[in-house]
Amino acid sequence: MSEGRHKHFKNRGRDQAEMRRRRTDVTIELRKNKKEEQLLKKRHIPLDIQTSVVTDLSSYTLLDITKKARHIDIDQKLEGIQLVRKILSKGRNPPIDELISVGLVPVLVECLRHEHPTLQFEAAWALTNIASGSSEQTATVVFCGDGPKFRDLVIEAGIIPPLLTLIADSTPASLLQNVTWTISNLCRNKNPPPNFDLVSVALPSLAELIQHPVLEVQVDACWALSFLADGNTKQIQAVIDSGVVPKIVPLLGVLENKIVMPALRTLGNIVTGSDEQTQVVLDNGILPHLCNLLQHPRPSIVREAVWTLSNITAGNQVQVQMVIDAHLIPPLIQILMHGNFKTQKEAAWAISNLTVGGSAEQVVYVVQQGCIGPMCIMLGSEDPMVIQVILDGLGNILKMAGHDYRVIADAIEEVGGVERIEALQEHQNQEIYKMAYFIIDRYFNDTNTEDKQLAPQSMDATGYQFSTSSLPGGFKF
Repeated sequence: MSEGRHKHFKNRGRDQAEMRRRRTDVTIELRKNKKEEQLLKKRHIPLDIQTSVVTDLSSYTLLDITKKARHIDIDQKLEGIQLVRKILSKGRNPPIDELISVGLVPVLVECLRHEHPTLQFEAAWALTNIASGSSEQTATVVFCGDGPKFRDLVIEAGIIPPLLTLIADSTPASLLQNVTWTISNLCRNKNPPPNFDLVSVALPSLAELIQHPVLEVQVDACWALSFLADGNTKQIQAVIDSGVVPKIVPLLGVLENKIVMPALRTLGNIVTGSDEQTQVVLDNGILPHLCNLLQHPRPSIVREAVWTLSNITAGNQVQVQMVIDAHLIPPLIQILMHGNFKTQKEAAWAISNLTVGGSAEQVVYVVQQGCIGPMCIMLGSEDPMVIQVILDGLGNILKMAGHDYRVIADAIEEVGGVERIEALQEHQNQEIYKMAYFIIDRYFNDTNTEDKQLAPQSMDATGYQFSTSSLPGGFKF
């Protein structure tokens, strides 16, 4: 997650804008989790021109091929690059790792800049075949030559309008797949992102393509939308205004994981926006789908669903109540208890965010569903950010309890939470130390006066302040 998350833990409380988080996932992970889910990774490309001058591979060693590919003589270099291409195009398990290990990928990328068209073609073909391998193999190609610089050059040259003219009912499905995939790649990469004004012209077409009967077209259109929605509120609003939300939400209910993930990512990015933008997604019925996705067999989808939910619980109290009414809190707490760590981390954010903006009654409900135990267990995490999130949530619950804080304190003590919090006073992270010290001193220090216990101040001597809503009356259990 982006720096928006890290802004949660300042010496002053969080506001809702800070609670909205941005992803900074490695771009290649968005599309390349499994080889079989890739659309256009073609190992065998139809060849329209005669380029092959090498037919027998058996007489060449890898060292021979590498020397030829690196040769200063253009004919020798061409022969070497053709050998690389033929090796990669032959058989079910080409020696991609071996070719990478001898440093041929940078050589191939350099050939793309050469003035010799046949050399360029052979190198591009070989790179395509390497990119058709595993995520790690694809990443090698990406890091050697791909990037926003070349993407922006293509966009600024005006590629998108001509591509959009190819989107028509008469366009063959295979060509449409290529067009959609290309648009998707032009929209991705956040460091820096593409010029939104230039790529957003594709939004109306993408809004139609997500309903195309060919699944692969839907998938790439949805990924493109997820990239476009991964930005500021202006960008998010442009995506909403294209009318895609009512079309994307139903995709969460299909059986194909390859469409569920980009659909969920798109909606998840939208709910990182304002409360009004989040409400659009809620009004279109995302919550029942999230309830189902929390039980999904694929961990990455569960994690994505919980991340989306955590940004909804960062909203206003009406939105928090919608989450509660959709019966999403019990499965969320189950994930906090039993999920894998990455998903537990998102669940911790969801609960902590709720304690910031939720009403007293809403926080009481979450406590009654059993959040205290798993929150205290997660204090044993080695991830400092997770510890901060949990301490922030517990601190908010204790403060919001007001005169009834002892009920929460007892619950924390019963599950061994006090010992964990005390131990965190020795933590090397200063924020964790201050947060733990504040909780122990304010709520578990028997030497404090009764008045101090019943009316805890919002800030300690160190200047630390937990995020709270000022609510009179406290808890009623």
